[in-house]
Amino acid sequence: MSIELLPEFIRKNYEVYEWKHACAILKQDFKNEWNDIISVLKDFRLKKSWIMKAGGRKSKVSGYIDEYLYQRDWVEKEFATKVIVDDHTMDTPTHKIDCFKNRVALEIEWNNKDPFFDRDLNNFRLLFDLRAISVGVIITRCDNLQEIFNDIGRGSSYGASTTHMSKLIPRVEGGSGAGCPLVVFGISKSLYVKDV
Repeated sequence: MSIELLPEFIRKNYEVYEWKHACAILKQDFKNEWNDIISVLKDFRLKKSWIMKAGGRKSKVSGYIDEYLYQRDWVEKEFATKVIVDDHTMDTPTHKIDCFKNRVALEIEWNNKDPFFDRDLNNFRLLFDLRAISVGVIITRCDNLQEIFNDIGRGSSYGASTTHMSKLIPRVEGGSGAGCPLVVFGISKSLYVKDV
């Protein structure tokens, strides 16, 4: 596995899985995007104040990662796709990718309902098959963070049916991403900091 290409800090502080040599593809063919991903993962810390804040449209976790990458020329991206049969054209728009740059698609799933993983993986599969992306990346949370959520009284906001690694891995292993090379990162409790 090419996970060994990742810096030790990331291997120690994130739960990492890859399929179809995604890390090797990123490091070799998409060096700038690889460096951006490594950089945001190294700089990220899970702040207690972010967990304590009630939910809204976008969590502080997702907002931090989005803004970090947007400052490095990543963009939110929706692809305009169509199916044409004879003279009949049907628009088939994709779901917006959270962060996109140079054929690398990155989604952040911090605390959504777990079917969002199905949507992301299906999107990656379709876009890879259409040769619009080369690699898909998902950042989510490790299961072990539930201990912290429970300890600070926020456990009910992060339930078993929300996005975390044990909901994602079976989907990927079951083939939901099809041929798309994937790397997934689970934010672990070693990144937690008490800032309040």
